[in-house]
Amino acid sequence: MSPRYLNLSKIGRSKRLLRPLGGVALALIAAALGGCDDHATVPPARVAVVRTEIVQPRDRQSSLTLTGEVQARFRADLSFRVSGRVLARYVDVGTHVKAGEVLAILDPAEQEADVDAATAAVLAAESQLRVAKATFDRQTALIASGFTTRTAYDQAQEGLRTTEGVLEAARAQLGTAKDVLGYTALRAEADGVVTARSLESGQVVQAAQPVFSLAQDGERDVVFDVYESIFLGTADRSSVSLTLVSDATVTASGEVREVSPAVDARSSTIRVKVAIKDPPAAMTLGSAVAGTVRLTAERQIALPWRALMAAGTSPAVWTVDPVTRTASLKPVTVGGYEAGEVLIRAGLDPGERVVVDGGKLLSVGQLVTYEGEPS
Repeated sequence: MSPRYLNLSKIGRSKRLLRPLGGVALALIAAALGGCDDHATVPPARVAVVRTEIVQPRDRQSSLTLTGEVQARFRADLSFRVSGRVLARYVDVGTHVKAGEVLAILDPAEQEADVDAATAAVLAAESQLRVAKATFDRQTALIASGFTTRTAYDQAQEGLRTTEGVLEAARAQLGTAKDVLGYTALRAEADGVVTARSLESGQVVQAAQPVFSLAQDGERDVVFDVYESIFLGTADRSSVSLTLVSDATVTASGEVREVSPAVDARSSTIRVKVAIKDPPAAMTLGSAVAGTVRLTAERQIALPWRALMAAGTSPAVWTVDPVTRTASLKPVTVGGYEAGEVLIRAGLDPGERVVVDGGKLLSVGQLVTYEGEPS
């Protein structure tokens, strides 16, 4: 066999071997081209399904309820006018007393001695007055007969006037001593209830030292400690609804009578006193009372609490553009919180569509669909 025929046979065998390899190469190239086409294709944007509502402002009249304590309109701290040792105490905290009733007495030994001394001084002055009057009467008779001098008559007259003055002073001193003796008994100045006591039998007390507190009968107030921020709003002070905490069936109406001009430095509250109109008998001193006041109506938008989101550190809500159907985050101003609702004071316009459910996974510019949207 010649070399030429050998080469031709080898070439033919090589072509037969390369023919299937060429098919594989073409398949690999087609697959590569197909892969490039897949990367170039942009997948369709994900459409979020949310629940929305069109907001409209409404006039909302909210109320504010706080708890206070019933106190007497007039209260007084009672004290002895003189110092001494307490001999007896007749009342305790919670005792209802009448005007003039004795609450406690001091040992009157010292005051009784002063009364005895003053009484003796009056008796001595009366005796001196009788002598001076007899002397003056005698000098008057003698000067009429010419048996005495004018000087002796004038001296007798002056002695009479002096003893009369001494008697008046002694009688005044006796009256003062008797008054001081009466001060050893502490009496109630009006009908009321004893709310505090700070003395015991045998204790030595000083004059003007408060020993009892008396809440007088009559008008009653409910005292509230109110946070200062509440006064930034507008409330109806002319009518306050009062309810006994221990019995909701006991109610009354009240009116704001006094607002303290100072803020308590420890609690940052302001003391407000509400006068009770015709207080029920069940609203006794110290009772806990719930007071409700109506706030002036304001136009606000109410949304479910699920609609409230955050833009940074500020509250915000998701709104939907009716043309592009895309979501955007809009900052709002919150006016208050209620059960299940958040009140929007500013930031939203009437007629805007707000996402009220499903906004946690939204992003700015994302397409959304909602119930009731036309196909």
